[in-house]
Amino acid sequence: MTNDRPIAQGSMTGSPGGVPEAAGDPAAPISLSIDAGVAVATLCRPPVNAIDDAWVERLNRVLDAVEADEQVRVLWIRSEQRVFCAGADLAFMRQRFATAEGRCAMIDFTRRLQQVYARIERSPRVSVAEIGGPALGGGFELALACDLRVVADEARLGLPEARLGLLPAAGGTQRMTRICGESTARRLILGAEVLQGAEAVGLGLAQWHAPAAQLRAVAGGVVERIAALPVAALRESKRCIGAALDARLDGYEVELEGSGALLALQETQDRVRRFLERDAS
Repeated sequence: MTNDRPIAQGSMTGSPGGVPEAAGDPAAPISLSIDAGVAVATLCRPPVNAIDDAWVERLNRVLDAVEADEQVRVLWIRSEQRVFCAGADLAFMRQRFATAEGRCAMIDFTRRLQQVYARIERSPRVSVAEIGGPALGGGFELALACDLRVVADEARLGLPEARLGLLPAAGGTQRMTRICGESTARRLILGAEVLQGAEAVGLGLAQWHAPAAQLRAVAGGVVERIAALPVAALRESKRCIGAALDARLDGYEVELEGSGALLALQETQDRVRRFLERDAS
């Protein structure tokens, strides 16, 4: 899996895939490259990919670029640091938590973090988090917003905010409860537990685990397999899964709507025809 077309270094240049022009920054906390239907967003703010205002803004710009490219099937989020993401920037917190005005600013910041993570969750692109090192607090909330998680055996994951008298407010309480169930979410959040990779898979918080040395190959295999599938089928499947979690929607009717839309596509007709011809032979 190559990532030959950088759009985050120097400037985001337009491309046949529809990536919009936008000013870039070589020191951006998240870089982006797009190739063969895969957008690779690399967390690159040393030493621990700490989250601050600039990080949130950059993630929004990355998502703008990904959503503008209709050829992208998969958003692959990974880190070039030893840490996946350690959560909120400590200097950012120190500046704000001691005053009422600062605390209001922290709530506003957390709301924007909720919003950008919700964009990942709602996106028609399939999102894959490759977690090679610690993913804690807001860093693990980022991973939970993704569709799929591949984690290193050695990685540490969790929402330990209660140790500081806080709570995981960037969507962590909601997504963890939906993903692994109320009982497990109560255990992990109320107990401020930190897990390792295999434990996370066992509890349903990640789908695959591997030794750190093999993680990129395993994650790349998952990404490559999904990227080979039709973008419309992925989009409609995600829409149906989302409908199952929304009590306001009739998920069965959403399935029928999606099926009707896919059956009308030439790509679907061609794929089904080839399958039937092979079966007949």
